[in-house]
Amino acid sequence: MSLVEELRERSGNQCELCSATEDLTTYEVPPVSTGGVDGTVLICANCKSQITEEALLDANHWRCLNDSMWSEFRAVKVLVWRMLQRLRDQGWPQDLLAMMYLDDEELQFAKASGDHLDESEKVIHRDVNGVVLSAGDNVVLIKDLKVKGSSMVAKQGTAVRRISLDPENPRYIEGKVGGTQIVIVTEYVKKMSDKE
Repeated sequence: MSLVEELRERSGNQCELCSATEDLTTYEVPPVSTGGVDGTVLICANCKSQITEEALLDANHWRCLNDSMWSEFRAVKVLVWRMLQRLRDQGWPQDLLAMMYLDDEELQFAKASGDHLDESEKVIHRDVNGVVLSAGDNVVLIKDLKVKGSSMVAKQGTAVRRISLDPENPRYIEGKVGGTQIVIVTEYVKKMSDKE
C-alpha cells in the first residue's frame, strides 16, 4: 500500500485538519527524519497554503482544530499544536492548547518549528547570503568541509537535504552527508531553491 493510500485510509479520505474532501495532498511535517505515515498528514490545499505561508493565515478557518486536536496520530497532533501556537494571540487557541495533550517526544517534535516562541525569542538561521533557513530546507555546501572526528571531507556542491536547526545557536544546522549526520556552520551553505 502506498503512502497516499495509507493516509487516505487513516483519514477517511478527508483533510486531517479541517475535514475538507477536495484538493487533498500529502504534507510531510518538518523537520522529519523518518517521513512515512508517522511524519506525514493528508491535508487540503487551503490548509497547506496557510501552513507554509503565514501571510495567508485565516484565523477563522482554523477553528476546525477544535476537532482535529483529538487525533490519535502524532503528525496531526504536532501540526495542530503548531497552528494553535501561531494563532494564540486570537484568544480561543489558548483554551485549546490548555486542553491538548502531547507526550514529551511529541512536544519536542512540535517545538522544533519554533512556532511557540515570540519573534524576539526565535533563533534565526541564515545562509551565506542572509537567506533565512527553516527546518526541512535543502542546502548546498559552498566549500569543502573537513568533518571533525573523521577522515571524511564534504565536498563543495554537495546537496544536504532536509536540514534540522540547532534551537540554541543560529550558526549551526545539521544534515546528512554521505549517510553521516553532521553539524554544519551556516556560513558554508546556500539555500537551494525548490526547483533545484
